[in-house]
Amino acid sequence: MGRSVARFVVLCKRLALLIPALVLLATIGKAIAAPDAGAAPPTQQSAAVTVDGRELFTVIGVPAYPARARAQRIAERILAIAEDPGFSVEQLRIEEEKDQTVILAGDKRLFVIIDEDAAQQGLARAHYVTVVTSAIGVAVDRHREERTAAYLWKGAAVAAGLLGLLALLLWSSRWLLRRLLAAVQRRYRSSLEALEARSSGMVDAERFETMLLGSIRALWWLLAAVAVFASIEAILEIFPWTRVAGRWLFELVLGPLETMLDAVRRSLPNLAFLAILYIVVRYLLRFLELFFTAVGRGAIRLGTFAPEWALPTFKVARVGVVAFAVVIAYPYIPGSSTDAFKAISVFLGVLVSLGSTSILANVIAGYTLLYRRSFNAGDYVKIGEFTGAIRSVESQVTRLCTLQNEEVVIPNSLILNGEVVNYSKHARAGQLALHSTVTIGYDVPWRQVEAMLVEAARRTEGLLQEPRPFVHKLALQDFFVQYEINVYCDDATRMPRLYSELHANILDVFNEHGVQIMSPHFVGQPDERVVVPKARWYESPAARPAPNTRESGER
Repeated sequence: MGRSVARFVVLCKRLALLIPALVLLATIGKAIAAPDAGAAPPTQQSAAVTVDGRELFTVIGVPAYPARARAQRIAERILAIAEDPGFSVEQLRIEEEKDQTVILAGDKRLFVIIDEDAAQQGLARAHYVTVVTSAIGVAVDRHREERTAAYLWKGAAVAAGLLGLLALLLWSSRWLLRRLLAAVQRRYRSSLEALEARSSGMVDAERFETMLLGSIRALWWLLAAVAVFASIEAILEIFPWTRVAGRWLFELVLGPLETMLDAVRRSLPNLAFLAILYIVVRYLLRFLELFFTAVGRGAIRLGTFAPEWALPTFKVARVGVVAFAVVIAYPYIPGSSTDAFKAISVFLGVLVSLGSTSILANVIAGYTLLYRRSFNAGDYVKIGEFTGAIRSVESQVTRLCTLQNEEVVIPNSLILNGEVVNYSKHARAGQLALHSTVTIGYDVPWRQVEAMLVEAARRTEGLLQEPRPFVHKLALQDFFVQYEINVYCDDATRMPRLYSELHANILDVFNEHGVQIMSPHFVGQPDERVVVPKARWYESPAARPAPNTRESGER
């Protein structure tokens, strides 16, 4: 209880600081409300005559005598007669002249009312004069009443009561806020922890709880700010010297909100059109997605249209539909006709045009590659100096995984302008031929060399025996004949391993038959054959295979 009383006292002390703020606001309000004597007031069609922060009536102006200057002059004269203790409201009278009505305070001329003053209110001059005279009398009486001791003491009491009520409201709501936060923590903490456990850590209970409690605190601060603002505005409205500041504060805070709400109200038909357009475009895109998904699965066939074209075609169609919708929606966007909106649009357009040249080039190249069907994800290809399997074909880049498990990211524009070797395209039909070249001396019969190369291909697992391997005699060089073994495979991703095993088998077969391979080149024929005897095949660090393995059996 003692802590609560102490906090209440501290809160009252803080609220006491509002009194100097009220005085400051009153000073600022008067400074803003007072016209600048050094600056020429702009010509206005009409202006309100304001006394003690209350608008009495409006008058018009002319270029030689602007409406604001005329209204200020009339207000000063009304204040002068109100502060004159010898003047009585009953002394107000009017005199009709040819085209105007003169309002007099006794024998003193206040101002004149012309037909245009009444016309801008939609009234006849006689009726408008009656309204103006009544408003002046009421303003004079209020001016004098609001400066009496009784009124000021009453206003001070009301202000003190509002401040006390505000302090009590803030203190009690703060007390309730603490209780509410504690209750929320007790009630939902276990549920949030259980949700975090079920979601395998995807939901952070502590962070979610912090967000929930922060939202409740933010709502309290918003309501507290509204209560403080309403109390300050009501207190400033009580006293005639601070009423202008109160009206200024009200317009300062609620004026922009009123402007925004009015703009929203005027934009409701356009917003309704945009909402309907959004719904139509969304369902159209959903229909296109379902349609192209069915094409990609093969459920719908479109002649020679390849199923792998379905996803990129949907992306292109989506961009086209969205762009067309934006063109239709642009005139209906609130503020689209303003110069600021147009300037921002031009600025963004320049940024996009300057910064997206390479991006657009890569995107266009990516779609071109997809429609050319040069390769697909999973194909084993050679792009420039890189050889590996295609991991993904994206809108701007293509990702390739090499034999060493390195991921190479290649811009699509470079691929479009370069050469691509696709090993997988014909390998799926068993038509990819792996080839390797050996050079053998003229003293070895070519039929024996051909048979040995075919035998090496036969021993290599993973190579196809149908179609049968074949050998080309490529060239008759100075010291040797150049042979090429060609053998088919159906899995391009196994090319590195197949080449390695094929070369190993070629070495083994040639060693078995005592035939030397003329690489490196010999200047002269050696006296002894350059072969590896079978006894030396497994010299250190090579390991002899187990007896039951295929290699052991063949030996």
